[in-house]
Amino acid sequence: MHIRKLSVADAEAYWALRLESLKQSPESFLMTIEEELKLENPIQKYAETMQIINRFTYGAFVNDELVGVVTLQLETPSKIRHKANILAMFVSQKHRGLKIGKSLMLHLIDNAILLKLEQLHLTVVSNNIVAKNLYTTLGFTRYGLEEKALKLNGKYWDEEHMVLFLK
Repeated sequence: MHIRKLSVADAEAYWALRLESLKQSPESFLMTIEEELKLENPIQKYAETMQIINRFTYGAFVNDELVGVVTLQLETPSKIRHKANILAMFVSQKHRGLKIGKSLMLHLIDNAILLKLEQLHLTVVSNNIVAKNLYTTLGFTRYGLEEKALKLNGKYWDEEHMVLFLK
């Protein structure tokens, strides 16, 4: 396995993995698969996203196949430039249990330190015990709970807000 920042050339593979993530874990992502499939030119959209200067999407590859992703979104206003958000963490179902998620997060944290960030924030669905355990193992702590944060087909999910202080 190797991890690297995704580029424009990875947009199609990213979109395929994104669709898998929305099918496998619909409660964990803001968009639904139906909304994603309605996007006009989704591969072009993600190619453009890969070029945004304050956004870094890292991918884990096994035998040149993209099997996991995580995004670091930097803040731009001066008062919160010391913080960043972690978004869209996902590892393909068939590659889980191989520490790929942990490797992606460690890679992201190392890069956040190089960028001189002080805080990393994320949200996780409260019933996603595996993800919460990973984040806690890496030093993230919960600082809030948003009840009924997400709603799909009449069902609600709570989200926990977590932070990792790098300094």
